[in-house]
Amino acid sequence: MNILTFDIEEWFHLLDNPSTKTEQDWNRYECRIHHNVDRIFRLLDDTHCRATFFCLGWVARKYPDVIRRIDAAGYDVATHSDLHQLVFEQSPMECRADLERSIKSLQDVTGKKIRYYRAPGFSVKEQNRWIFPLLVELGIEIDCSMFPAQRAHGGDTTFGIAEPCYIDVNGSLLKEFPINTVKLLGKDLIFSGGGYFRLFPYPMIQNFMRHSSYVMTYFHPRDFDPAQPMVPGLSRLRQFKSYYGLNGCWEKLKHLLLDYDFIDLTEANKQINWSDCRIQRFQLTS
Repeated sequence: MNILTFDIEEWFHLLDNPSTKTEQDWNRYECRIHHNVDRIFRLLDDTHCRATFFCLGWVARKYPDVIRRIDAAGYDVATHSDLHQLVFEQSPMECRADLERSIKSLQDVTGKKIRYYRAPGFSVKEQNRWIFPLLVELGIEIDCSMFPAQRAHGGDTTFGIAEPCYIDVNGSLLKEFPINTVKLLGKDLIFSGGGYFRLFPYPMIQNFMRHSSYVMTYFHPRDFDPAQPMVPGLSRLRQFKSYYGLNGCWEKLKHLLLDYDFIDLTEANKQINWSDCRIQRFQLTS
């Protein structure tokens, strides 16, 4: 099962960087989202692929036409938060307010219930699992935030499951589609999205795909935009992580969609026999 998803945010929505932290900061940067999303639409049409789009509430208010186009094309519209902040830096109250605003903004544009969520930067760690009761309270049915490997802006190596599962949320079951991992030299690696996809040569990605029965992709419009400016204030390491591989990533994506079959999250949810899935249990408080 290969699932295709895109996180719809602007090229400057980089996490943990002072010059791109707030809405006021974002007003200083040019808009590139329309051109980049247009290319994604054309590629999906050409390859006859379906995808789920995790969208910022900010995008729904700033560029509602982008969300309308996603919805009008019949793609899933899901929430990627409102203002793209790291969840582990928020209080439960701040996170709730952000999610409520995002869900309302997206539902106001589409007229449809928002049922899926992915945290910015997969920023759900052991310390902020309080988000799961919040998601259930706000009507989220499927979460795609878990990253069962080490990561600079998130990741939870104690989660222990890299395939679809349930999270027991105080007696309610939340469906979870985590990022998939592969073993390389004894370590769990990610290859199916973002900078990881840009980093690995395509033959390596093909090898990883062949050995993966479940793949959850996550791409951003900026991953395919080599002409984007350099965000100021980035360290050399962050420049490498954010800009390496932009020139070849579009061709990689085209090959991927032609070489393998992909479905969206709604279809994946239908195909899974949930009675066979494992249940992850934690002590949770909201």
